[in-house]
Formats: sequence, structure tokens, C-alpha cells
Amino acid sequence: MKTAILGGGLSGLTLARLLYEKGTDLVILEAEPEYGGLCRSCTRDGFTFDTGGSHIIFSRDSEVLSFMRKMISGNEQENTRNTKIFYKGRYMKYPFENGLSDLPAEDLFFCISEFVKTLVAVEKGELPPPKTFRDWIYYTFGKGIAECYMVPYNEKIWKYPTSDMSLHWVDGRIPRPPVDDVIKSAIGIPTEGYTHQLVFSYPLDGGIEALVKAIARPVEPFIKTGFRIRSIRKEAGRWLISDGAEMIEADRIISTIPIQHLIAALDGVPKEVRKACDALTYNSLVCVNIGVRGGVPEYSWLYVPDPALGKTNRVSFPSQYSQNVAPAGCSAILAEITHQPGDPVARMSDEDLIAEVNGTLTEMGIVTPERVVFSSVVRQPFAYVVYDKRYQENIAVVRDYCRNLGISLVGRFSQFEYLNM
Repeated sequence: MKTAILGGGLSGLTLARLLYEKGTDLVILEAEPEYGGLCRSCTRDGFTFDTGGSHIIFSRDSEVLSFMRKMISGNEQENTRNTKIFYKGRYMKYPFENGLSDLPAEDLFFCISEFVKTLVAVEKGELPPPKTFRDWIYYTFGKGIAECYMVPYNEKIWKYPTSDMSLHWVDGRIPRPPVDDVIKSAIGIPTEGYTHQLVFSYPLDGGIEALVKAIARPVEPFIKTGFRIRSIRKEAGRWLISDGAEMIEADRIISTIPIQHLIAALDGVPKEVRKACDALTYNSLVCVNIGVRGGVPEYSWLYVPDPALGKTNRVSFPSQYSQNVAPAGCSAILAEITHQPGDPVARMSDEDLIAEVNGTLTEMGIVTPERVVFSSVVRQPFAYVVYDKRYQENIAVVRDYCRNLGISLVGRFSQFEYLNM
């Protein structure tokens, strides 16, 4: 029985390797000239940047973490996270609730006072259960932390009102802060949040794509690149998959490509399914890569919640992840800008995006323009799943349809779930 895996990104390639090791006859169909999806990397002028945003290797799942680290064994740099939030001209410890003592005094009082008031109100049953993501933020962190950081940052990255987002996805993705940690943080006793990513790994050479290549090595002979799927239909119990020039036959399909692309390629999709699929919301991503002479702050990455500082929501420093991603005497900076497909950011030129990011980095005191020796822009049409209020209703319609066809969905944009790398 032949299995066709649609998409040669991290999900598709890992799945292919696991099936191959079980003796499965398979083919992996990838639209782009190179496999790797959001986990590709590019090296130019001695600088290596990940093209799908800043990636690191960590996991709460010990088996998954062990697998990834095995793949880059001998090509691994282990790092301890040193991450900050740029808030009112100062670098605060991340997560925000673990860095309260770094705040200006008035903001510190506002955050801790409202946290305690909210905690008491919840214990007394005086607050109704949250119904939206914004409600959950206020209910969990209080008005101070919500308004100083959580709401502005989340609306900057999601490009969507938090009041119009579902909250079903939050548990497990945004940890609830222990009360003791918040109080300790407020009085200056060090605490750590998000401890599952406190220590992380990264390939010494090749960027995050080194992980993908290591995973893909045994299945490379079965990867067909440049195969952009145009149609999928079933005849006489077999799937026929075409790119318009070539037909691939398979007994089983597992899709890791964006669900929008899968539904567009299928024959005879009911109107209500297409409508539900079209209603699914997601963000696109612009990565602005900057190479500079000299050093950069000794941070892993930092968050930029203030819209007045420009469009960038996160800045990472890949040359802190690996000593080999920049030429000697130079450092690497990767700025991420999320946006809605077709919005004004999507229409900005590369030159304007680079100027925008350089302005933000200069204002933050990270670099000055004369130190910049390299710049490039990479655009990813699919980056983050946005959980709007109708998400659960719409995705259920699409998933049920695919399940009834016998097509399995795996990975972030096929399952349409905000999954980590």
C-alpha cells in the first residue's frame, strides 16, 4: 500500500521517516524547490538565518526532545534562555509576571495590586468565568499585567482583537503564573517562568534546517520537490494527485499542507465546507534579517509590545544560539513582523521593511545604521493560526469532511492548530 504525504515540511518529513522505518511504501510531495517548509534556513555572505522565524529546540515531551537532539548530535549548541521584554525603554525579564521588579514603581504597584484584587475576586466568585481570550487575560493576570503587557503584545502579534478570540486554546500554551512567583517577582526575588524552554538547543552549523535535513536523510529518495498540487480525486479506490503535468497514484493520503490548499485541490467539495475553510483566520510573517559588525545584547530574544516602536513584535539574536551563524566579528539579528494577508505590511517593499526594522533597532539602542553589513527579507504566507470565535465551529466542518474522505491531517496548518515547531 502506497502512502502519499502532502508537504515536505517538518511534520511531513518526520512522519515520513517514522513510516519509512516501519516499512511503508511512500512518496512525499513538496511544492517548493527545496523541502523544509517553515524550518528552512538560508546562508548568504556568511550569515545563516531561519526563513520561518526564529526557531529553537525544546519540548515538554522528553521523547520528542530526545529525538530532536539525537538528530543534531555532534552539531549542537546548548543555551540557557536569556529573554527580555522591551518596556518603556528598559529590558524586563521574561515572562512579564516574572520580571515585575524591573517595572517603574507606579506600574509595579498597578500590576501587583490588580493581580491581588483579581485573585481575591475570583476566590470569592465575584468574577464571571471568562468567555474570550481578553476576558481570560484579565481574569488570570488582573488589569495591571493585562494592560501593561498581555493585551498590547498579543494584539500586536495576532493582529486581531483579543476580545474576538476564543480562549479554548490557552490552557497549556500560556501557563497560569503561580501566586508565590508573582509576589516574589514583585519584591525582587528571582523566579523563572516557562521553565520547559529555559534550556534550549540549536544546530551549530546550518541553522534549523540542519535538524530537518537530518530527519529527512533516509527518506530523501522519496521526496518529489517542485510538485505543487493542483487536483486530488479518487478513482477505483485509489487517489490520483496531480500538479497539472504529472499524476501520482496512492492508496492513502496524509496531508501536512495548509488546509486551504488541500480543500482547493479536492474535487466536489460542498459549498458549506469551502465556506468554513475560507473563514479560518491566520497570520502571515515577514522576517527581516540584519547582519551587523560587532556584538549585540547578550539576549536570546526579546518581545516588543509597544506599537509606537514600530511593527516588529519580536527580535531574536541567532548569533547567541550558535557561534557559527555569523562571520567572525559580526552578529545576526532577526526581526519578526506578523500581519494579515493582503494588509498594508504585505504591500511594503523589502527596502521599506528593512528601513522600518532598522529604525526600531536604532530607537531601542541595539544597533546603529552604520554597523549594518547585511540585510534581507523573507515572507511566509502561513505563520500563525488565529483562534477567532468561530474557529471551533469552522474547523470541525472541515476536519469532518476530510475524515469522511479518509484523508488524515497532520501539522500546524493542516490540522490548523497553533502547534510549536
